[in-house]
Amino acid sequence: MRILMLAINDPAGTAIQFCKALNRHTEHKARLVTLETRYNHAWEKDLHVPDLGPDGIEEISILMREADVFHFHMTCDEHQSFGGLEPADFLKGKAVVHHHHGHHDFRSNPGSFADKYRERGRRNLLVSTPDLLRLLPGARWQPNLVPIDDPLLQPLWGRYDDPGQLQVCHSPTRKDLKNTAEFLAAVKVVNKRTAYLSVDLIDDVSNDECLARKRRCHVLFDHMQGYYGVSSLEGLSQGLAVIAGLDEWCRERVAEFAGTSELPWLAATNQAELIDLLRSLALDRPRCEAAGLAGRRFMEECWSDRKAVRQLSDFYANLR
Repeated sequence: MRILMLAINDPAGTAIQFCKALNRHTEHKARLVTLETRYNHAWEKDLHVPDLGPDGIEEISILMREADVFHFHMTCDEHQSFGGLEPADFLKGKAVVHHHHGHHDFRSNPGSFADKYRERGRRNLLVSTPDLLRLLPGARWQPNLVPIDDPLLQPLWGRYDDPGQLQVCHSPTRKDLKNTAEFLAAVKVVNKRTAYLSVDLIDDVSNDECLARKRRCHVLFDHMQGYYGVSSLEGLSQGLAVIAGLDEWCRERVAEFAGTSELPWLAATNQAELIDLLRSLALDRPRCEAAGLAGRRFMEECWSDRKAVRQLSDFYANLR
């Protein structure tokens, strides 16, 4: 199938990774069209409208005409203009997919989206994390993916050769939603008498720089919102000990996809638990290293990009 993904902005670089994985691991052909760049993370692009001249816009027109599937990300739909081209004008004969990633407009009023899809007869609905199934019950959870064989997403040799401070990273796209204040406060408590932890707070840098800095650390703190972010998957792939507050609902869905209840995340659901966990990891390097090894093994065996994109490919095969 010829799949055209369309997004105002690519959420955490997930859409381009899906396109690349589809092209690499399946017989589908996928392209991505985007309109905006949010945050200074320099995620890879395909057809980014502000960068295109007339030939690029003409290419989008050809892709819209020839696509079998329009795959819309976040709040984007067929009435969004891409360089003067509206997918609505090319909709006849296309399968349509709507894919949600937790945008605040969706979280604040999911019923409006459900009503819109019902009115338009849209039943091909995806969400990026299990918690969003509660907001859009008719959807299917499509796990995000990271290319685990990319050099920046593989473990760095020799991280545990230095007996100095435990290196802990955190890369929030929005500090208010990622428990950044609680994390920094927890670090301050752990370091009150002895500086056990060194923090790399990664913000407003390119994705490549972000991954390179994470890779040099021992521990990654994601957030305590009840689910996980792409940052978790990156850290697990890099062999870091990853901290996130997955709730029971999320853990059950993840276990179903992974085929195991032995999940590698280290759990912290509040600041007190986070303080205890960070202190424990600082004082027990073997435990920290073992958690990282388990995370990498989990990604290789249970959450590879090949496995995740195979689920998306199966979803396309059953579009209605």
